[in-house]
Amino acid sequence: MISAVAELYDIHPQTLRMYEREGLLQPNRSEGNTRLYSTSDLERLEFILTLTRDLGVNLAGVEVILNMRENMSRLQEEVGSLMTYVRDELLKNENKLKGRFEQALVRIERGPLMVLERTTQITVRSSDEQTTGEVDKTSNL
Repeated sequence: MISAVAELYDIHPQTLRMYEREGLLQPNRSEGNTRLYSTSDLERLEFILTLTRDLGVNLAGVEVILNMRENMSRLQEEVGSLMTYVRDELLKNENKLKGRFEQALVRIERGPLMVLERTTQITVRSSDEQTTGEVDKTSNL
C-alpha cells in the first residue's frame, strides 16, 4: 500500500507515484488496483533514496545507474555461466588426458613384454616357414 510505504520511508505518496511514472519503480497491483510493494521493490526504493538523498543524483541519473546495475547483474550471470562451461570443458579434457596418459603408461610398462612377444611370434613364424616352406600372408609384421 502506497501510504504505508511512504510513511515507512518518510516520503510523500506523490514521490512514489512519480518514481512509478518515471519507470524507476514498478510495484505489482492487486485486483483492487492497490500497489503491492515486494521486498525487491523496497530494496530498489532504498537504493533510489540513497542516490537522491545522500548522493544528490537526479532522476535521470538514477535511471542510468539502475540500468547499468541491471546490465552488470546480467553480465555477471553470463560470466558465471561461461566460467561454469569452461570449467566443465577443462574437467572433460582433464579426464580424457588422464585416460590417454594411463594408456601410455600401460604401453610403456608393457613395452619390453610386447617386444618379446613380437620377437617370439616372428621367430615361431620364421621356423614354421622354414619347416613348411610357406609364408604366412596374413601377418601384419
